[in-house]
Amino acid sequence: MAAKHSGLGRGFGEFFQRTDLDDDDETIEGEFAQGDSETNVQGSRYALIAVDQVRPNSHQPRKIFDDADLAQLTESIRTVGVLQPVVVTPAAEGYELVMGERRWRAARKAGLAAIPAIVRTTANEDMLRDALLENLHRVQLNPLEEAAAYEQMLNDFGCTQDELSERVQRSRSQIANTIRLLKLSAGVQKRLLEGDITAGHARPLLSVDDPDIQVKIADRIVDEGLSVRATEELVRRTLDDTTEVKPHRRKKPGRDTVAVRLGDELSQRFGTAVKVRRRNGQGTITLAFNDDKELERLIDILSK
Repeated sequence: MAAKHSGLGRGFGEFFQRTDLDDDDETIEGEFAQGDSETNVQGSRYALIAVDQVRPNSHQPRKIFDDADLAQLTESIRTVGVLQPVVVTPAAEGYELVMGERRWRAARKAGLAAIPAIVRTTANEDMLRDALLENLHRVQLNPLEEAAAYEQMLNDFGCTQDELSERVQRSRSQIANTIRLLKLSAGVQKRLLEGDITAGHARPLLSVDDPDIQVKIADRIVDEGLSVRATEELVRRTLDDTTEVKPHRRKKPGRDTVAVRLGDELSQRFGTAVKVRRRNGQGTITLAFNDDKELERLIDILSK
């Protein structure tokens, strides 16, 4: 089984050579990894930064954050940590956000003391994006970390799917299917992140809407040592058992105002209640009578 995950943003941190500082320092920093196969961007580094040392970007156009989405992200961060580091730049006091305010807000709500960050000083956004793309397919990431890295490249760094596909040597469908893993419930993401289940086990669970049922199936996968094929069958049976079969109800036709008008006109002419029903050019006319005498009167009128 894979080693347990630390729960705090290893993903992009794998692109950097980590160098721990003294315990008294506010951050744990590292430069981009050096070597013939790696790309270096002068002035950018990975760090774990105290959450209260970061402030929002004053030029951030987005001012409103959906409470429900923020709560969901907070729960995910509380369970599996921050997989996508924010991007910050040094300020007069602490750091100012460049990208990732939603993640930073959720990390604060989750009670995290530190948040993973890419600290950008002199490197511009394009240089940083190109360096991360260059290193992305060279590091060994957990499937969930890989999904988070893909999503961050697309959203934060404005990378196109075609560019991402070419640079990491993955098909667009592979990238899309990997990113979908981020839609799993936090409990299942934790299982995947810690190596308890594989991406092959996790993908069928995306068909299950209920997060609690997702977790129960994931628990059975681990407890019973289920194969991917057995997991797919378990998900299929679960969906069959939980699908509600609703009885077919015939849709009531709309009110035929023309038929109602004709019925009223005939009622006045025959002196009794007349109903006109029609459909697709066919129908019936019904005349009401109370006794034989009234029936004979109506027959007499119809015979003329």
